[in-house]
Amino acid sequence: MKYLVEFVERGEVEQSAIFAQLKCGVEEAKILQTMARRYITGQEDSGVLELLQELFGEEEYGYLAHLDQIKNLLELGWIAQQSFTPLKVSEACNLELLNTQVALSTPFLRLLELGSLEMTLPEIKPYEDHLEYLQDQFFRIELYQKIGTVRHQGNEQSLSIHRLQNKLEILEKRIGERIAQTTSEIALEKYLRTSELEGKEEVIFLALLKEEYSAGDNSLREMTALIDLISSDEYDRIRNRALLEEGSKLLTEEIIDYEEMLNPFGGIARAFYIVDEVLQNIMHPQKKKKVHKLKLDMLIKEQEIFELIDPVTSLDDVVLNPSTRRVLDNLMHQMDKRVVQRLVEWGVKNKKQGVDARIIFYGPPGTGKTMTAYSLSKSLKRQVLSFDCSKILSMYVGESEKNVRKIFDTYKELTEKTKTEPVLLLNEADQFLSARSSGTGSSAEQMHNQMQNIFLEQIESFKGILIATTNLLENIDSAFSRRFNYKIEFKRPDRAQRRTLWEKMLPVKAPYAEDFDIDKLAGYDLSGGQISLVIKNTAFNVATMEEPLFTLEAFVEEIEKEKRGTFDTEKAMGFLQG
Repeated sequence: MKYLVEFVERGEVEQSAIFAQLKCGVEEAKILQTMARRYITGQEDSGVLELLQELFGEEEYGYLAHLDQIKNLLELGWIAQQSFTPLKVSEACNLELLNTQVALSTPFLRLLELGSLEMTLPEIKPYEDHLEYLQDQFFRIELYQKIGTVRHQGNEQSLSIHRLQNKLEILEKRIGERIAQTTSEIALEKYLRTSELEGKEEVIFLALLKEEYSAGDNSLREMTALIDLISSDEYDRIRNRALLEEGSKLLTEEIIDYEEMLNPFGGIARAFYIVDEVLQNIMHPQKKKKVHKLKLDMLIKEQEIFELIDPVTSLDDVVLNPSTRRVLDNLMHQMDKRVVQRLVEWGVKNKKQGVDARIIFYGPPGTGKTMTAYSLSKSLKRQVLSFDCSKILSMYVGESEKNVRKIFDTYKELTEKTKTEPVLLLNEADQFLSARSSGTGSSAEQMHNQMQNIFLEQIESFKGILIATTNLLENIDSAFSRRFNYKIEFKRPDRAQRRTLWEKMLPVKAPYAEDFDIDKLAGYDLSGGQISLVIKNTAFNVATMEEPLFTLEAFVEEIEKEKRGTFDTEKAMGFLQG
């Protein structure tokens, strides 16, 4: 502690051993000296006002002239604000600091103790194993985090950030020198070399790897945290978002992936992670997976039951009744991994179960049930195995019962082979869910009852996420109703929602008449599916004209045809915001 004692006892502070390293004036050094004397007598914090009054007197408010010295010490990083909501130093005016509390920073205390902040490194030698290499790389990420924290506080020009950047440069150079001397293969270094990641991509990758090893609070998995790690200013943050968006190298080459979840403010947040295969090769390079993961789209070609859907729209894209939206948001909350983890910790849920949900979407045709099922799956980052329930009927007695079992057996077989958990979508499942006949009846009724009993049995034991769509909830057998955790109603859109649907569905580049009025179209009571159908039929008619023009009358004509039932069917179509 000789540097500390020498500093606090030195009469002329500019002659102290550490003064040259402070890079500040004599008066700033005297402020630090006074705070250091207080610190070793038990006073950790100092009020700026009384500190300046003690040092420079109260006469004619002369102490106010020394506020810029407090600000300079904050910018240099020798003192820190003691507040839950500290001011951004670079943007604060001097007077804002007058009634704040300050304390000596950790770097300054370390300087008092050691007499220097220069990083001392042992001699350069080869890495003995991949854990030594990981230790250096993770220390590198910690330095990036510290630099980001200082930047966030607005101290871009402080000595702290320059010292941290200097440490980072020395460490990165040292890692390269040690690798050059290492003859044994290090899995992580080999992967970084062969994947040809750019500098910022490499930092993102290493930050996510550090999260895997540290098992911390996962704060570095969030998009904002990762972008802050590699960005120097606001413009840099905007530009660096591209590294974590669709089309980026990290995502397209399946190096990392992400999960979407609702944040406490109702928005969708992304949590990134390294894909399993890459992680396995780095963390356990000596262990090679014996079973290669099969792609679901390859296996789906070998069967005729399911259609594989890769959803392209999320819940943010779908126009829904507010009450339906609230229920879906609540459903998303309950499927959040953190919520599931809590249930596991409380003993309510088995750790191996994963996310299970049996859901009924019910409501009139054209209200968005199928599209919402796709969009919910997209928000959960899952594919969809879709089955049209009208295919289940068979003219041969006994075949339908076999087909019911085949749906669930095939789903289970596909998920086990591919190690994935797609959403099982049963479209137009009315015949499965309708009330069963009582007593004796025709052979057809008995077959229908048997088919439903098998379906009920399969639903009871189903593991995963299942969505069934139906037009009518009133006819659902009570035994089925009890087996579904969520029953979500889809209502016909109101006038405001219809206006939004027209705005989003109308072709953008089409020519419109000057008196064209969306508000008048929104006055017609149509479902989303009907609006989509009307727009398409109108577009076909207008496209045949010599001078094509979309007029209100052209749409009204098609609407009246729809209302009169000119079209044979009204498909249960989804509808999008854009």
